[in-house]
Amino acid sequence: MAGQKHPDMWVDPEDDPRSQEAVLGDERATLLDYLRSYRLTLELKCSGLTAEQLATRSVPPSTLSLLGLVRHMAAVERNWFRRTMAGEDVPRLYRTPDDRDADFNGAVGDDAVVEEAWARWREEVTHAEAFVDAAESLDLVSLDPHTRINLREVLVHMIEEYARHCGHADLLRECVDGATGQ
Repeated sequence: MAGQKHPDMWVDPEDDPRSQEAVLGDERATLLDYLRSYRLTLELKCSGLTAEQLATRSVPPSTLSLLGLVRHMAAVERNWFRRTMAGEDVPRLYRTPDDRDADFNGAVGDDAVVEEAWARWREEVTHAEAFVDAAESLDLVSLDPHTRINLREVLVHMIEEYARHCGHADLLRECVDGATGQ
């Protein structure tokens, strides 16, 4: 962070890649813009940290960490877009019968674990984006017979999920290196 105009922030406001412009679009464009912004926020809050820093836990007994959040959001993306909306019979990420919180419990400070987490997250985000792009309408109903929900509701839920966890990430990042967000 040396050399930044705002060394206490994880990204200088002038370098922030998130748009501050209003979309002024339809419902789909607005929802996708918010979701894209929150996905990018999670990436930015994790940028420049080592594997150990990403795996730093908040406060005992919590297992919450930035790396855990990345793993968790990969699992959330997969569950809503592949399993629920597309009806794909794919296994859940990071969840086992013995450990429902494996996304957080397995978030250890190892470069290979970090690389795998980001690869999974990016893969699931790419799939979700393609799924939404191909959907004719936000009224599209899920193919999972156990979860009747439409695409609009899933997008709103994903925005809520990212917003909540980006708030957690603010506090986690500040604990790791003192950097605050905007």
